[in-house]
Amino acid sequence: MTNPATLTAGAVERRLRARRDAGRGLLMPYVTGGITPGWTEYLRAFAAAGADAIEVGLPFSDPTLDGVTIQQAGDTALARGASTRRILADLSEVRGLDVPLVASTYYNLVLNDGPEAFCAALRRAGVTGLIVPDLPVHEADELADVAADAGIDLALLASPSTPQPRLAEIARRSRGFVYAVSLMGTTGERAVLAASAAELTGRVRSVTDRPVLLGFGISTPAQAREARRYADGVVVGAAVMRRVLDGAGPDDLRTFLTALRQALDQE
Repeated sequence: MTNPATLTAGAVERRLRARRDAGRGLLMPYVTGGITPGWTEYLRAFAAAGADAIEVGLPFSDPTLDGVTIQQAGDTALARGASTRRILADLSEVRGLDVPLVASTYYNLVLNDGPEAFCAALRRAGVTGLIVPDLPVHEADELADVAADAGIDLALLASPSTPQPRLAEIARRSRGFVYAVSLMGTTGERAVLAASAAELTGRVRSVTDRPVLLGFGISTPAQAREARRYADGVVVGAAVMRRVLDGAGPDDLRTFLTALRQALDQE
């Protein structure tokens, strides 16, 4: 029988639900838009490595939840002249990717254009998901409604400190997936998976059937495999962008993500 929730889900959630329900561990790598000339080739490499969705960062000058690596990536992209419009123009020229694109940015950039114009621009560029990490659930009504009308899944974040009633509200209002933040802190590579990850994902999964992706600190195949024990999949950002900043090309990233893909596929 079809889950009623899938009837109202957008493209991102339908894809992730279908793959999760088939027993697949979900992989969503991140790239900062405009980070290098020809940066969209990274998207093709991610798809070839088995990404189930791809997060594309729209750089912002004051990324409060991002650690050093993502901050450096954003600064590099901005210094190259990257902007929301230019990044979306690049995305609009990508053909045949067949992997949902999820934009991520801060609410200032949404307000700069206005939610309607911002979401319409995302949709024209082929983006079907959105993450706004500094948007609390109690202030998300306007953007959530506008995003839904544009066919964009607005995914909300949950952290280890989120009280259970608020967590239930986040899970109910989120679309596409629930982004479970593994620890209290900023993005970045860690030596081990935070102990808070298991407890948080357990609490999220107790209140929703929506896919749960675990992020902040997933850096190695071993960590991805461990995260898969608790969550439906992982978001991998800083580990990807550190390699890009160090000069790794699309082929190098495909090799790295293929190792993560294999780890997630292990029983």
